[in-house]
Amino acid sequence: MAVPPSTHPRRLLPLFLGLFQGALLLLFTLFITYDEPSAQAEDTNLVANEVYSTFPFFQDIQVMLVVGLGLLLTFLPRYGFSALTHNFLLLNFSMQWALVLQGLLHHFHHGQIHLDLHKLLISEFAAVTVLISVGAILGRASPCQLLVMATCEIPIYLASEWVIVTCLGVLDVGGTITIHVFSCYFGLGVSKALFRATQQPPHPKETPTPRSDLMSLVGTLILWVFWPSFVAVLCQPGDAQHRAILNTLLAMSSSTITTVVASSLLERDGKLSPGHLQNGSLAGGVAIGVVADMAMPPVASLALGSLSAVVCIFGFRFLTPLLRRKLTLHDQCGIHNLHGLPGILGAAASVVAILMASKDTSGSHPSQLSPVGGNASEVVEGQWGGRGVGGQALCQAAGLAVAIGASLLAGLLTGAALRLPCLARPPERLCFDDSLYFKIQDQAESSGPDSSAEEAALALKEQV
Repeated sequence: MAVPPSTHPRRLLPLFLGLFQGALLLLFTLFITYDEPSAQAEDTNLVANEVYSTFPFFQDIQVMLVVGLGLLLTFLPRYGFSALTHNFLLLNFSMQWALVLQGLLHHFHHGQIHLDLHKLLISEFAAVTVLISVGAILGRASPCQLLVMATCEIPIYLASEWVIVTCLGVLDVGGTITIHVFSCYFGLGVSKALFRATQQPPHPKETPTPRSDLMSLVGTLILWVFWPSFVAVLCQPGDAQHRAILNTLLAMSSSTITTVVASSLLERDGKLSPGHLQNGSLAGGVAIGVVADMAMPPVASLALGSLSAVVCIFGFRFLTPLLRRKLTLHDQCGIHNLHGLPGILGAAASVVAILMASKDTSGSHPSQLSPVGGNASEVVEGQWGGRGVGGQALCQAAGLAVAIGASLLAGLLTGAALRLPCLARPPERLCFDDSLYFKIQDQAESSGPDSSAEEAALALKEQV
């Protein structure tokens, strides 16, 4: 017997999530465990130090992703419940999926995967790529489409990150290339394939209200405060971690001030744009990640922060309308301006920093300007991972090319898969509206008992 069209999308989501969680319960039962307790004092102290040094950073990142990023996405006035909830759902879904895949690929020994805080942190970094990518199609995709997108993106990210960091030896302690650039162009590829070449007029529910912009700005402030923890958590404790925190704070402070200047100058009446403030003030944190743990003068962090804010604001003002008009490319949250352009700028800055280091380290202290980070190549006899300064600079550029190329291609393929009718993409008329997915009390009181079912049936009928 066929499922009534009004209940089909509501049953598809819990079915998808139920099967996923059931499969993970089986995998955890069979393969995942904790390390055996050690009676040696040295091992006990090592675990304790890891918890005390890492967990505060981990908590900061949790606040960033759950609260800060969730609120940042609430700029759509009638999509606040959906933005917060889908962000929270995707974080948990992607983190568990990445934890299993990373364990099976990299940490599977003697039939077991030993879980620890560091592995959980790395899986959460993988989940960040999904949370950024969905910004390109926010409000125009169903929850099932978002979950399928996350299912496809996580393994592709893990493969891309392995090639960039392990094979090429790219230095990127803050994830500028591996996370921000990758997730940006994956999301844009999905958007291009999902919506094809349709030129759609602005949706009436897309226009932010003062209340929704205020909530989004609160999310920006939370992200701004905790961003140094995101950049510095994988640095080696000590000087490198201290340097990463300082460089990040300087870059983000500079990008905030530059955002106010650029936004005011670009508006005819000199007023500030809330959208510029919500994004431009974070651009410095995106760009600085790739060079945050490198020993460079403080003025370099200030300059990089200012330049990243400028490219972000100019992207919103000029590039986004151009891409929409010429390439019919939809970028709902402007992830290209906040993550793509500053990420490319940060990658270029890493090449410059490495080349400048070759001149500054010609004396007797080569290690002072060498990178020190959680995923950095070891410095061998004053050279960058044994390749020399020129070779490392080429690797940085190659890593950027791999991130952009792999993510775009994979995003296009994933977007094509998301066009399957069974994934219940909402029709244009019902996009950007919480009422399609949530029971809103005011609407329930003012409408009849069968109105939600009729609306869902109409949505699927229009989709077909």
